[in-house]
Amino acid sequence: RAALLPAGPNGPVGVVWLDLSKPHYGIHGTPSPETIGRAESHGCIRLTNWDAARLAMMIKPGTPAVFQE
Repeated sequence: RAALLPAGPNGPVGVVWLDLSKPHYGIHGTPSPETIGRAESHGCIRLTNWDAARLAMMIKPGTPAVFQE
């Protein structure tokens, strides 16, 4: 089911949402960059708005995301 989020840089996912294959999981910006690495997320990867926007310009739809330890 689709989730509706408010638009704009102060929304919960910042300025950009990069969808992952698992529903409701993605890579996104945050309106509170000071919380990155300090506050828990719901499984998403949070970046500063400017880093999320830069990443969105660097990749194309269908680019695989590989998570490694």
